[in-house]
Amino acid sequence: MRFVLASQSPARLAVLRAAGIEPSVVVSGVDEDAVAAALTDPSREELVTALALAKAEAVLAEVTRTHADAVVVGCDSMLSFNGEMLGKPGDAETARKRWAQMAGGAGDLLTGHAVLLVEGGEKVRQAVGTQTTHVRFSAPSQAEIDAYVATGEPLRVAGAFTLDGLGGWFVEGVDGDPSSVIGISLPLTRRLLAEVGVSVTDLWSPTS
Repeated sequence: MRFVLASQSPARLAVLRAAGIEPSVVVSGVDEDAVAAALTDPSREELVTALALAKAEAVLAEVTRTHADAVVVGCDSMLSFNGEMLGKPGDAETARKRWAQMAGGAGDLLTGHAVLLVEGGEKVRQAVGTQTTHVRFSAPSQAEIDAYVATGEPLRVAGAFTLDGLGGWFVEGVDGDPSSVIGISLPLTRRLLAEVGVSVTDLWSPTS
């Protein structure tokens, strides 16, 4: 059985590899804004879960063409800060403004997960869930914020920060699951796999 990650995130891939899984990567290309716009007043958990499920379902046809038996995992992360749900900033000005607000504060990083079970080339089961981790930010100087934004890293990640990259210098601490902040919660993924009848230990690569 193949483990398929419906994400181009190198951070999620690194987490899985470090935890003994060598996934196949199939990028979904989902229009996240369109998915979010189609939802009617979703809770923050419903929002990230809907996005994760959309990503997993978007790659299903491609996966079933090459793998009769697989688990497909989709993820989406957003930072809940001061009542707003923040995804990827996309540009330097937005990233700089977000860090000006976030500095010295705290927010909740939510990661939605969707696991689809494929047997005999057909989706037979699915499970979804959300992991929430509280993130406390330090107060970088303006020069540090400018230097961080100039690297381009915060433009491409939810909440304009990473825990496992350069952004880690500006995170004071996390209360909860660190792997979820990086992009894929190992505890939640294990539970969702179990819900569809798959043991994570059966997916470990032979060298683990």
